[in-house]
Amino acid sequence: MSAGVSLGRLVERRAARWIRPRRPEPLPVRFDRNRIYVLPTRFGLFFSGLLMAMLIGALNYNNNPALLLGLLLGGAALTSLFAAHLQLSGLSIIAVGADPVAAGKPLQLRVHARAETGREHRGLRIRLSTAEAWLSLTNGTGEAMLAIPTEHRGWLEYERLRISTTRPLGLAIAWSYVWPDASLLVYPAPEGHGPPLPEGGGDRALARLHPAGDDVHHLRNYRRGDNRRAIAWKPSARRGELLVREYEQPLGADIDLDWRLLSNLGHEAKIRRLARWVDMAERDGRRYRLLLPGMPALGPAQGAGHRHACLKALALLPREDAHG
Repeated sequence: MSAGVSLGRLVERRAARWIRPRRPEPLPVRFDRNRIYVLPTRFGLFFSGLLMAMLIGALNYNNNPALLLGLLLGGAALTSLFAAHLQLSGLSIIAVGADPVAAGKPLQLRVHARAETGREHRGLRIRLSTAEAWLSLTNGTGEAMLAIPTEHRGWLEYERLRISTTRPLGLAIAWSYVWPDASLLVYPAPEGHGPPLPEGGGDRALARLHPAGDDVHHLRNYRRGDNRRAIAWKPSARRGELLVREYEQPLGADIDLDWRLLSNLGHEAKIRRLARWVDMAERDGRRYRLLLPGMPALGPAQGAGHRHACLKALALLPREDAHG
């Protein structure tokens, strides 16, 4: 590995329970001297050994120029420890968030940071488990994106974020941790293949305007982007302006996505089936109601907010083993 690989990784594994923070904390979090750690990198250790050999040789042969050069290099190495510390000092993690995704897809975690003005912060790297990204600051603010793998639905449990740098010389690594008290939601993975949506019926059947409908509903003025096939040429000639046919397509009643009607499926299979139907109903522009055991009905409604409420309810249902 590069010079960025250092003793910090070893210390992290051996002393994780004593390193701050020890529990989730509210944001924003500012890095100060009480939570920044500095150690030499492997390259720094090699440089120290080489410098020590140089100084011993200079003393042995009474070589004053070599001794002066060694002392200057030693002073630069010690200064790099403080410079690495200053790269993190004053940095603040102000927000952490991610849009929910279906289980099995990577969750894009956004980390927003802010730094004190008047000091340049460079070479910052953010790491979470196997995900790693660079944090670039422009005018004192910046954002990093971490792709976190997901496996199960529900709240995603994640570890502390590690922010580190080896600037300016690569001889030392400075790092700190932040453990945001933020909840990340993972939706259930929808069923890959399954039956179509249940049909709505009864007196609640409605109709909607749709360009691919069957019955002409009315004529309206042409709008940029309308299909030329929908232009009513004869009425347009009489009116002296372009008119477009607006069609009507029958739309079934509100759909009930009922947990009880899926008794032939297993617990997790029911969740995946309902998640698929929620996505299908949204795609088709249908109003739907989600009925789950022990919960009030969600809907009927449609839209991004209703979809999130339904998928969140499915994601947070108890696990199959919790039912015994």
